[in-house]
Formats: sequence, structure tokens, C-alpha cells
Amino acid sequence: MITVDVVRVFCDPRGAYGNPLGLVRAADVVGREQEVAARLGFSETVVLDEEPSEPERVARLRIFTPARELPFAGHPTVGAAWWLDRRGTPAAALDVPAGRVEVQVVDDVVLVTARPEWSPDFEWLELGRPQDVDALDPSEFTVAQVYAWAWVDRDAGTVRSRMFAPGLGITEDEATGSAAVALTGRLGRNLRIRQGRGSWLETRVLPDGAVQLGGRVVAGAGVSLG
Repeated sequence: MITVDVVRVFCDPRGAYGNPLGLVRAADVVGREQEVAARLGFSETVVLDEEPSEPERVARLRIFTPARELPFAGHPTVGAAWWLDRRGTPAAALDVPAGRVEVQVVDDVVLVTARPEWSPDFEWLELGRPQDVDALDPSEFTVAQVYAWAWVDRDAGTVRSRMFAPGLGITEDEATGSAAVALTGRLGRNLRIRQGRGSWLETRVLPDGAVQLGGRVVAGAGVSLG
């Protein structure tokens, strides 16, 4: 039996919505990582390869969609950092295949720092109004990763978005941290993004071109797989 912990990442201020994330330990899924991710059906599942250890407190993990492994993704790193903190093994950084992700945890809000170039290639679909984003039909998207977005308030940096990634086995992603990082890098400004049904992501451009990505995380109901 494989025990899968679940958290919801990028929740709204009330703790609602958010993108579910599965978390498993590598020793429990040796050789079955992709199978487990596909069976869970979450947009991503994290496999923890190495616990944080003193003095650096760096954890090592891998990230899987239902269809393939990713070098980096936002909601898995945010969710894994919160999960490790709540287990009493807080990490100062996470090593993923793309590189090292610096971490800060403040109550239920997690901040991670990543490079825009780590994000996968997105097809950017900028629309004129938030209502145009709301009206999109996920079945119309059949290839690649399409990130649809529109300004809600350009001056304030507020964005409405949705993301469709059938190539990754994801019909629609509720909250996409890697796209938020990439869009922030493209626009060169801080953003507050409402994605999916009601998830919230916030970003900040750092002086070295990296992007700090933040959001609220809450515990979800765990899952057991035979």
C-alpha cells in the first residue's frame, strides 16, 4: 500500500480552491513513479528523494505529471516546501532537476525563487478581457501547453488566466506556478494572478532576473494506492 499525502496549493485567502498535489516518498514508489502519478491524476505529483539535512537543509525531489517528468514546476515546489515544514523537517531550499529553488515559509504562505527559463515552453494566448478567458472551452485545446490570460487591472498587475496542457495529460490546470514565473519574466513586472476556478498566485521580479512565486497552502485528504 502506498500512502500519498495531499495538499492544495495557491488557495484563496479563505483556504478555498487551490491545485491538489500528491506527495510520496521515493522508497515507497521505486520504479513506479510515473505509474503512481498517472493513477493519482493530479496535475503533478512530487517524489521526495532526499529529506532536508543539516546544515544546509536542502531536500531533493522529482516532479511528475500524469504523462511525464518535469525539471521544474511551481505548485509542486510550493506545496512540497509547506509539507516539509509541517512535518517538522523544514527546507531552506529544494533541489529539482532544473536547479536549486530557495524557500521561505511564513505561516500558510510559501515563497519559492525560480528562474523563468526553467519553465516549459508555453503557447501564450493573450485575450482582451477576463470574460474571454472565462469563456474558453478546454476541449478546444489539443496540443502543447496553452496559457490563456487577460489583464484585469494592468496598472495593479492583476491577471486572469487558465492553462490547458493535454500533452502533459492535463485537460486544465487549476494553478500553474511555472507559467506564472515565465509570464512574470516576459512582462518584467510583479503580478497577482487568479487562475482556474479561484486560485491565487503572486510573483515578484528579483534584481538578478529570478522570480519569487508565492501562494497559500492547506492540507488535503490523503490517498492510499494498492
